[in-house]
Amino acid sequence: MKLGSVGLALVLAASAATLAVGRAWAAPPETRGWLGDELPLPLAVRTPQDLAVKAAAEKQYLIFNLLAGGKLAWDTSNFAAAASKWEALLRVPALDPEIERVIRPLARDARARAGGQSAVSAAEVAAGAAAAAGSAPAAHDAAAAIPPLPTTVSVSGTVSGGGAQGPGGAVVWLKRAGGETPRPAPARGKVITQRNKAFLPHVLVVPVGSKVVFRNEDPIFHNIFSLTKPNEFDTGLYKEGASYTQTFKHPGAVQLLCNIHASMLGFVVVVDTPYYAQADAAGAFTIRGVPPGEYQIEVWHENASQSTVQRLAVGADGARVALRIGGDRRPPQFLPDKSGKPRQSHLGY
Repeated sequence: MKLGSVGLALVLAASAATLAVGRAWAAPPETRGWLGDELPLPLAVRTPQDLAVKAAAEKQYLIFNLLAGGKLAWDTSNFAAAASKWEALLRVPALDPEIERVIRPLARDARARAGGQSAVSAAEVAAGAAAAAGSAPAAHDAAAAIPPLPTTVSVSGTVSGGGAQGPGGAVVWLKRAGGETPRPAPARGKVITQRNKAFLPHVLVVPVGSKVVFRNEDPIFHNIFSLTKPNEFDTGLYKEGASYTQTFKHPGAVQLLCNIHASMLGFVVVVDTPYYAQADAAGAFTIRGVPPGEYQIEVWHENASQSTVQRLAVGADGARVALRIGGDRRPPQFLPDKSGKPRQSHLGY
């Protein structure tokens, strides 16, 4: 295949840019000035061919800038910035399918980890798309041509019911109706303390894949366990000051017990969504970072034999909803031991 003058110029420009990028990447972080909003290599424009080369180079620099900028943001746990840059990259016209294949799942994961918060404006996306197309329309024209980045809103409301205990501790979560719910990022630093022969907190909600530390602050031994499949586990005996870490890999409500103290009861509620919250003592809750759309909202409470499920439309202004949970479930008179057999409370212990 023969290259014309423009094609040869494109190849030479790309080669030079590749070498420059390689040298810059090897340099210390403080000298990496090539990653920014302005093309670091000035290109003269004297002929139509020069203009074509400059437009192509600017498009490739835009692609690289969004690609690498998103990765640097990801590496510093700035997931909102990573998601916004990669989402802008996916809007570049005629993007290489291989780049799209690699970046699309990463952008989705970054958006989920960020809780929906956006860090790049729609104007920046519009300007990038205009540069990628080889033109520079007016700002209002670009903004009209490119859809804005997804915005997020809050879903708030109240839960009532829960029997004599009331709605406090109810867990509320959202999943997309008829679509794929983003994968949640595991929570960090979650601890359930054993103090005065009780679980603190009594109910803990975590996303799938989260690690929970069980820490004994009593001057006695504990043996925490659960028979709830497929999240069953057994810490074994551990003394004051010791801890045990359990990873919860499956969604569902996990009942927590102690094989030594029959009065101890608690729950870990594992959800497969980044959109969740726990109601306060009055039943109020707020779920932040929710993209507008159609959802299924679900409520769990330890005193309800079934969770409450209903459809919810989340608009551009968010949504507010009143939910009611049952209170028909009574705690068992005798909690089971590790073999699943009922046992009476340990008197005086």
